[in-house]
Amino acid sequence: VQLQASRGGLVEVGGSLRLSCAASGFALRYYNIGWFRQAPGQAREEVLCQSSGDRRIHYSDAVKGRFAMTRDNAQNVAFLEMNDLRPEDTAVYYCSASQTMGTVLRGSGVWGQGTLVTVSS
Repeated sequence: VQLQASRGGLVEVGGSLRLSCAASGFALRYYNIGWFRQAPGQAREEVLCQSSGDRRIHYSDAVKGRFAMTRDNAQNVAFLEMNDLRPEDTAVYYCSASQTMGTVLRGSGVWGQGTLVTVSS
């Protein structure tokens, strides 16, 4: 059971980037997914999360209107679409999955490795 995140990168302010989170050993379509980030010197924060049932997405206020999440069930991958990136979006990003949303939000789900996104001004 594993999540593999794609490599992040360096993006200019206002740019876009898509991160992927590929699952192995389980079917991601049946799991709740959360994306989190941790900026240098700061605590980890939730970016957005999506339930496995109604696919409703909860966005943090910091990313609402700019970030989105999609899934490709055939490829067993989830994507974090990041648009209009700002310097304050610079962080290590993580994906996490669990069969219960509470487990995702508590940080007790399956985690992908972190990937660094740097937004340059």
